Amino acid sequence: MVEKNNEIILIVEDEDIARKNLEHILVKTGYDVISVNNGSKAIELLHSKDFDLVITDLKMDKVDGLQVLHKTKVLQPYTEVIIITGYATIETSVQAMHNGAYYYIAKPYKIGEVRQITKEALLKRRLRLENIELKETLKKQRKISAIVGTSKVMMDVQKTIHQIAPSDINVLILGESGTGKELVARSIHQLSSRSEKEFVAFNCGSFTEELMANELFGHEKDAFTGATKAKAGLIKVADGGTVFLDEIGDMPLSMQVKLLRVIQEKEVLPVGGETSVPVDVRFIAATHRDLKEDVDNGNFRQDLFYRLNVITIKLPSLTHRHGDIPLLAQHFLAQKNKAMNTNVQNIQKESMELLRQYSWPGNIRELENVIERAVALAKGPEITLDDLPEYISNLSVETYRRMDSEMPTLEDQEKNYIKWVLDKCEGNKTKAAKIMDIDRVSLWRKMKRFGMNDGSNV
Repeated sequence: MVEKNNEIILIVEDEDIARKNLEHILVKTGYDVISVNNGSKAIELLHSKDFDLVITDLKMDKVDGLQVLHKTKVLQPYTEVIIITGYATIETSVQAMHNGAYYYIAKPYKIGEVRQITKEALLKRRLRLENIELKETLKKQRKISAIVGTSKVMMDVQKTIHQIAPSDINVLILGESGTGKELVARSIHQLSSRSEKEFVAFNCGSFTEELMANELFGHEKDAFTGATKAKAGLIKVADGGTVFLDEIGDMPLSMQVKLLRVIQEKEVLPVGGETSVPVDVRFIAATHRDLKEDVDNGNFRQDLFYRLNVITIKLPSLTHRHGDIPLLAQHFLAQKNKAMNTNVQNIQKESMELLRQYSWPGNIRELENVIERAVALAKGPEITLDDLPEYISNLSVETYRRMDSEMPTLEDQEKNYIKWVLDKCEGNKTKAAKIMDIDRVSLWRKMKRFGMNDGSNV
């Protein structure tokens, strides 16, 4: 039984036997075929019907193959054209290719040759249209900062952003490391009435308590040794704008008390100061932790939790939005080309499929790093399997061979991948976490979720 390809081919050939033979070959291969015996009829059809491919004889009365080629490119610029003729010369071949023909075949041709060139021409058209579609989707996505994705869960996130951005309510963003929490925060700021003022991001897990107070609240002159002049804190710098507190769950309890006072009183007391300074900011906080559990365990203040958790946005891991990977990969490809002054135009089909299937424990940040690496290593106009990290390219051999008999779940793939990396690292979690582009805490949480033994190699 012939498998249908759903692609429509127009054959233009004035010799009856040659036309019927060509039509027979392509119909038997599985294509829908319309054939005409002259160029004028072909051009009439091109005005009224879309074709994926045109195969035309070169030498015909009145309207020849080059005219059909020219009209095809004017009316249907993404339709590929193959020229077939018994009058093969270097000059006409060069002219046809220069005018946009995909290929030039001389009679007598072999059946296998026609089938192969037809397949390649149609593949080129599909990839070109997919690339255009991805770029158009990316343009639409740029309306909200750099958030990229058309999966239902991300469309819901974008809908929520639009709904809450105009208000001044505080927002809590939940999600694993690398899922794009800061991008969501920036999008909320950009769509709010505060967009003309500062957006200040601060990572609560990167500072000691003393440095945290100094950075957030500022200090007065002579507040401590070396404080030769007063300094405004980040909250004051963001006056009228937005303060994004990343990894809020890592903030010490004593600092939580001070932050709560700022939110309630709308004023900041600089370190070493005696007079509070009024501030008008919107707070957006983010964490990978379960803050409700931290509240229950006494590690996070309940009153602060409810002050921050007016609206919650939950970001999915990349494992749960694999359909967005082509969009994200193309987005990062364009980004890295611009930053690195390169011109890698595409991602090979096999490489893209592997990116879609990989479990991405490091989420979007890991995907961005992989694309950046691939662009740097690419030797041609597209990213190939050789440009991907070994731990991803090896999956085509080590993981997906079992697909013929059993389709693994995404959870299975992630668990098996973590086991595989740990085995390659001889149980060294620090090294394994580095390879997976996640921190050791994230690796520990994943191992705990999958019930994997922590046989404690650092």
